[in-house]
Amino acid sequence: MAAKASPTAVSANSGAEEAGLSDPGDSQLLAKMGYKQELRRQYSTVQIFAVAFSIMGLVPSIASTLSFSLPAGPAGMIWGWFTASILIFFVGLALADMASAMPTAGGLYWWTHYFAGKKYKNVLSFLVGYSNTLGLIGGICSVDYTLALMILACVSITRDGTYSASNGTIYGVYVGLILVHAVVSVYSGPIMPRIQTFCIFINIAIIIATVIALPVGKVTRGESLNAGTWVFGHVDNESTWPTGWNFILAFLAPIWSIGFFDSCVHMSEEALHAAKAVPLGIIWSSGCACVFGFLVLSIIAAVMNQDVNATINSVFGQPMAQIYYDALGKKGALGFMGVLIVIQFLIGLSLITAASRQAWAFSRDGALPFSNYFRHVSHRIRYQPVRAICGLVAVSIVFGLLCLINSVAANALFSLFVASNYVAWATPILCRLIWGKERFRPGEFYTGFMSRPIAIVAVLWLAFGLMLSMFPTTGPNPSPSDMNYTIVINGFVWVACMTYYFLFARKWYTGPKMTVDGVEEERTESETEEKRDEAHTGASY
Repeated sequence: MAAKASPTAVSANSGAEEAGLSDPGDSQLLAKMGYKQELRRQYSTVQIFAVAFSIMGLVPSIASTLSFSLPAGPAGMIWGWFTASILIFFVGLALADMASAMPTAGGLYWWTHYFAGKKYKNVLSFLVGYSNTLGLIGGICSVDYTLALMILACVSITRDGTYSASNGTIYGVYVGLILVHAVVSVYSGPIMPRIQTFCIFINIAIIIATVIALPVGKVTRGESLNAGTWVFGHVDNESTWPTGWNFILAFLAPIWSIGFFDSCVHMSEEALHAAKAVPLGIIWSSGCACVFGFLVLSIIAAVMNQDVNATINSVFGQPMAQIYYDALGKKGALGFMGVLIVIQFLIGLSLITAASRQAWAFSRDGALPFSNYFRHVSHRIRYQPVRAICGLVAVSIVFGLLCLINSVAANALFSLFVASNYVAWATPILCRLIWGKERFRPGEFYTGFMSRPIAIVAVLWLAFGLMLSMFPTTGPNPSPSDMNYTIVINGFVWVACMTYYFLFARKWYTGPKMTVDGVEEERTESETEEKRDEAHTGASY
C-alpha cells in the first residue's frame, strides 16, 4: 500500500466530504488504495460489529446446523464447537490485521492483488473475488433455506406434527423470502445502521432467554437435567462414518455459524473510522460467537432428549424446534421459534446487504459479467447498489433449486458458503506470508510479533476446513442422493472462472481499478519494489 496518497487522489474525495458521504480521514485512506468515496459512511464501530454479529445470529445459526453436530452426540457437539471456534478466531485475527491497514469493500481480492507476486496477482485476485462472491451467495441461500424450514416447522408444531412440507413448498417459501429480503434491503438503507443496533439486543436477548428458559422449563415439567458426565463426555455416532471422523464432521456447525465476520470487511466503505471499526467488528463478533456458542450448546445438551436420533429426525423437521417443544411445550416452542424466525430474517437482511457490497466492489473493478451495469449506485435510493442486489437475488433463486432434490442436496448450500469463503480468506493471508515482506504497513489494529504465527495457523485451519466441507455427511460409500454436491458447484464456478480469465479477462483485468487520478503512478512504483522482493519467499511481517 502506498505510503501517502497523491494530492489529486485526495482532492478527488473532497466531493464526497462535501456531500456528507465521508469524513476527510476515511476518504483519504480510501484514496490511498485508489478509490473515491461513493457510498455513504454511516456505520459506527458498534454497528459494524452488529452487522457480523447479527449475520451470525448465534441461536438461529446453532438451530440451523444442529443436523451437522448432533450426530456426534452432546460431547461432539460442544467440544467440536469449542475446538473449531478457537481456530476460526485465529482466522479473524489474521484478517483483522489486513482490514485495519487496508479497509475497502473488496478487501479480500484487493489484498490478494496487493500481496501476491507479479506473475500471480491478477489471476489470484480474480479467483478470490469470484470465490468470495459465490460464498456470500451461498450464505444467502443457506440462511433463507433454513428460515423457510423454521417457518414450516412452526406450521407443523401448530398441527401437532401432522403436517410435512413438500420440497416444492419449501422452495416456494424460500423464493418468497429471497424476494422480500431484496425489497427490504433496497429501501431500508437509511435505517440499516439502526437495524444492526437492534440486532445486537435481540440476539443477546434470545441467548439469555434460551439459557434460562430451557432448563427452567425442563425442571418445571417434572423432568431432570442431563448429568454433566453425559453432557460433556458422551460421544455418539448417528452417522455411517467411523466415530472419530463423525466427531470431526461436527466442526461443520461452527464453521458455518462463525463464518460471516468478513461481512465487516465488505462494509468498510460505509464505516466511520474504518481502520478501527472493521477489525474490532471482526474480533468482537468471532470472539462472542466462540464464548456464547459454547454456553448455548451446553444448555441444549443439558435439556435435550438422550435419544439423539429422535431429536435429529424430529417430526417437526427441525431439531431445535423439537428441543424447545420437549422443554417448553407447544406454546413455548412456538414463541421461541417465532423469535428465531425474526432474527433469521434479520440475518438474511444483513447478509444480502454485505454481499451486495462485495458484488458491487467486484463490478466496480470490472471483473463480473455486465460489470458496467451492476456497478451502478442509485443516488435516487440513498446511494444503494440496487442492481447488485437484484443480481444476487437472481443467482440465489437459481441455486435454491437444490431444495427440490432433497435435504441432502440442499445441504450443499451450507458447504458452498464454507468452501468458497475459505478459499477467499486463505488466499490473501497466504500471499502475505509468501510475498508480504516489506509490503505490509500496519493499521490501528495489529497483532505485532504474533502476526506471522497467527497467519500460519489460520491458513492451515482454512485448508482443513475447505477439505472438510467437501465431505458428504453420509459415508464412506454414499449413494448419489447422499453425495455432497459442493465440489460440483464450486468446481464448476472455479473452472469457469479460470477459463473465462485465461480466454478473455487476462487481456483486460489488471486488478482493482483506480477510481481516482494519480494513483497509477504509485501502483507502478509499488510493482517496481515488488520485483525486488519477489526473489524472497517466506518473508516475515
